[in-house]
Amino acid sequence: MKVLVTGGGGFIGYHVTKRLQEKGHEVIIVDTLITGKEDNVPDEVTFYRVDITSPEIETVFINEKPDVVIHLAAQISVSYSMKNPQEDGKVNIIGTINLLHLSAKYQIKKFIFASSAAVYGTPETLPIREDHRLVPTSSYGLSKMTSENYIQMYHQSKQLPFTILRFSNVYGPRQTAEGEAGVVSIFLSNAAGSKPIQVFGDGNQTRDFIYVKDVADACVQAIGNGDNAILNIGSQTQLTINQLIQSISKVSEKPLSIQFMNARDGDIEHSNLNNGRAREQLGWIPQYSLEQGLQESMEEIQMNMRRSHEASWEKSHSI
Repeated sequence: MKVLVTGGGGFIGYHVTKRLQEKGHEVIIVDTLITGKEDNVPDEVTFYRVDITSPEIETVFINEKPDVVIHLAAQISVSYSMKNPQEDGKVNIIGTINLLHLSAKYQIKKFIFASSAAVYGTPETLPIREDHRLVPTSSYGLSKMTSENYIQMYHQSKQLPFTILRFSNVYGPRQTAEGEAGVVSIFLSNAAGSKPIQVFGDGNQTRDFIYVKDVADACVQAIGNGDNAILNIGSQTQLTINQLIQSISKVSEKPLSIQFMNARDGDIEHSNLNNGRAREQLGWIPQYSLEQGLQESMEEIQMNMRRSHEASWEKSHSI
């Protein structure tokens, strides 16, 4: 199939694209590269540097006639969404509506949406099931919830097939250490560079960390499965930030310096997703343990640091 991946220049997009190619699908990528990176876009993939909120996005549908849309493009920072709700809403809500309109117009066979555990807000029970009530505590969570509602409306009114995937905290290789979204990448980078690790709150807050390659598998498996379903994509494990730091310390083989900071607006205290429905409807099972994921992620960070050091040395010693 021909699959359009929005946000394909991002770190999740890179792994989704790679998995699609391994499965024999043709991939088209749309990304502004504002937060994405050109290095994440394979040379053999058709690439459009287009904003999903722009009318120009229709050109992609006209030229490429994709069969499936995997919509990953988003504003993903919780703290940014609280300070800039207009921009968050523009990208996450208007961008999604734009894509839904075009997907219905050009008779897309499946619209796969990357949502978030942020739609649940403060959980009443753990692990969180998909039928848990939605009371987001951040503009980001609200924009994802609103997008989900539009997707279901387009299914009802336009018969547009969909799968909504609610991701827990995704981490892995190629994730940037910029902003709070990539907490694992930030911690690993600081550990590798012997820098202090900043923790917002007391570190006893819990998260459900899921490796990016497992997320990519879920996205690809949703092409032929999970029709018109909303599915949690998480490891169904509950890990405190302090426990995460202990695991990173083992991977980095060095003690870490920790700085505790004030908690941030919009952050929830605990999160843990029940993934039973995804296992049943997608035939999806997470393959990577936290230790495996951290090790692969750390190896990439250390390799990039060596390359950067070597490049700086060569530059300083060149004539």
